[in-house]
Amino acid sequence: MNMERTWKDQLYQEFARIGKCLSSPKRLELLDLLSQGPKSVDQLAKLTGMTVANVSQHLQTLHESRLVRSHKQGNFVIYDIAELSVADFMVSLHRLSEKQLVEVQKLKSEILLNHVSMEPIGLERLLKRMERGEVVLLDVRPEDEYASGHIPGAISIPMEELEKHLASLPADKEIVAYCRGPYCLMSAQAVEILKSKGIKASRLEEGVHEWKRFVEHSSKF
Repeated sequence: MNMERTWKDQLYQEFARIGKCLSSPKRLELLDLLSQGPKSVDQLAKLTGMTVANVSQHLQTLHESRLVRSHKQGNFVIYDIAELSVADFMVSLHRLSEKQLVEVQKLKSEILLNHVSMEPIGLERLLKRMERGEVVLLDVRPEDEYASGHIPGAISIPMEELEKHLASLPADKEIVAYCRGPYCLMSAQAVEILKSKGIKASRLEEGVHEWKRFVEHSSKF
């Protein structure tokens, strides 16, 4: 019995290493960003508003818990999630938090209230409409994130380049924009720009990893 107790204590101590590592809001944000594709420390510093030193420190903690990996690329150190299950975990964390914490629901509602007509289109409806050729799916993330993985059939126009490329979008189809998932606002901003130019547009709330989960779940039935 004592051996079993010791074994369980050691086991949950190891589990707690991951929990301790994820107790920082900034480390959670870093994992979300790395789930979209590999990034340098400088890129992560710009995206999070942290100093390079702080980002490096957080990445070291994540690396020690084996949630991220790194490699040298020229003069840069590039970080990535250690495996896809880390991205799956982040999707589960988002969903659980939104379900259980009214504060998350309130924050999400408040930010979307600032964007007009942001009722999202669901994945199932989107895929059916794409099959019928009724919509064009637009990925507004940076090009490197699109290259790392995107929803099949999506075209890439990064958010900062959208207004320059409006003429390349078909005028006879609805544009559905997506970005990094439910808590990314680039897609909402893209829809506002498109609508202001008279283009029919809507927002897909889900991102690449939510889409992968949806496809995997659908294939089981």
